[in-house]
Amino acid sequence: MDEHQIPSLIAKDYRSDIKPVWCPGCGHFAVLSALTKTLAYLGLAQQNVAIISGIGCSSRLPAYIASYGFHGVHGRALALASGLKAARPDLTVIVAGGDGDGFSIGGNHFLHACRRNMDLTYVVMDNEVYGMTKGQASPTTQPEWDHSKLTPHGTGIRRFQPAAIALAAGASFIARGFSGDPNGLVHLLTRAIEHPGFAFLQVLSPCQTFRPEQQAWKHMVHPCRLAPTHDAARAAELIQRDDGMALGMLYSQTLPVFANPPVDRVGLDQIEAEFCL
Repeated sequence: MDEHQIPSLIAKDYRSDIKPVWCPGCGHFAVLSALTKTLAYLGLAQQNVAIISGIGCSSRLPAYIASYGFHGVHGRALALASGLKAARPDLTVIVAGGDGDGFSIGGNHFLHACRRNMDLTYVVMDNEVYGMTKGQASPTTQPEWDHSKLTPHGTGIRRFQPAAIALAAGASFIARGFSGDPNGLVHLLTRAIEHPGFAFLQVLSPCQTFRPEQQAWKHMVHPCRLAPTHDAARAAELIQRDDGMALGMLYSQTLPVFANPPVDRVGLDQIEAEFCL
């Protein structure tokens, strides 16, 4: 056990005094619970953990964790987290977001975070809808979903495929969990945080308010039928043949982790002197 670990904390010690404001039945409650259990299991000191988020229901998570946290702007959580990890490589940096925040306005950051392979854990709570802004279709919404006033005939647009995009962009760890499987979620979160490099965990997290039909997910999810692989070509076949409901590890590979080279620190006087004519 190193200086970043402590032996005495339990899950509730990682919960802040702020009460979650999610709707009753929201899957995000289970994600919060699984994350606190994971932090306790890993024995991570609160001051050595930072939770970074963007905008959306899922992005409220930093307020509910008793650690460092930053609630950023829409779609920019990975950019913020990358800057923090570059400046403080000693911190365990966990990024929380949703399918709208992460795959729409934040899609470009997602691509480059995957290929950069910094030591970050990215947890995306995917409910296939913009929940906080009252139920619009998101990038992962089915093209025929017609329950939004903005898209009364459905979007007619093919869905974003998070796992496939992550693999193509170069992510070194890809997994999928379900908020209705708390033990499995703790296991995946633990592996994601311990993974050296960019770990992407998609969590199927039903929206009780705007997507009540997602209650059926508990009957649709199933363990991944194939063993996780270290081979990108095999992982691509696994993901493309998948129905989007397979849970567990999909891909894990040890790749070079991005790190800033050490630099000599300079003072403000020296920086100002360089601009003098």
